[in-house]
Amino acid sequence: MQQAEFGQGGSRIRWTEAPGEEPARVYVHGLGAASAVYHAHVAARPELAGRRSLFVDLPGHGISDRPQDFGYTLEEHADAVAAALDAAGVTGAELVAHSMGGSVAIVLAHRRPDLVARLVVTEANLDAFPPSTAGSSGIASWTEEEFVDGGHARVLEKVGPLWAATMRLADPRGLHRSAVGLRRGSEPVMREILAGLDTIERVYLQGELSGPLDGAEALEAAGVRILTVPAAGHNVMFDNPDAFARAVAADA
Repeated sequence: MQQAEFGQGGSRIRWTEAPGEEPARVYVHGLGAASAVYHAHVAARPELAGRRSLFVDLPGHGISDRPQDFGYTLEEHADAVAAALDAAGVTGAELVAHSMGGSVAIVLAHRRPDLVARLVVTEANLDAFPPSTAGSSGIASWTEEEFVDGGHARVLEKVGPLWAATMRLADPRGLHRSAVGLRRGSEPVMREILAGLDTIERVYLQGELSGPLDGAEALEAAGVRILTVPAAGHNVMFDNPDAFARAVAADA
């Protein structure tokens, strides 16, 4: 396990790492998740094996610290990941990032383009204020204190055993602030940033069962390659890991 300080209070972001060839492939999880849980089983597949692989847990999640004075905005998460990559000596990485992690990766590529050469985002949140059915909107509908004082436990009962398995490891306050930050979005908004990142390769993976991606035509016109993964919903890497690995590896 590796770690690096982020923010102002000496808190540490942590990751596990598998050795291999450069450039590194960096995996980033979504809201209430953990990177190794969501990605280690695909990183070892023949299409993706052999590369140096970092499984980074965002602040407030998994094995990383959960500072109470941290804002957990997309920008702050991105800066924490940048601190991890700087400490690991990583530049020009391939980021493979899911859901909220995809939003963080997009913001990171915007703020620190030296760190990212290829961006593969899976069902990433691209717009502010998503529908009320989105997980982040549901969590953000609570006040922070309501969520910390019982709301977290009630949400765990509703989300199902797969998401609850990692969400219960997340700090309730950090989880809520992350959801609020994701719902607020970045400035400029993630979709606009992704369209403008024309110096790096960009791939967007959408699960077939999630339906078509809104605004796909405009993103494709901006050079974003959009791939639909068959027989998969939001958690593409669990629903169809073989197709997910092939999609990540495509033209890499």
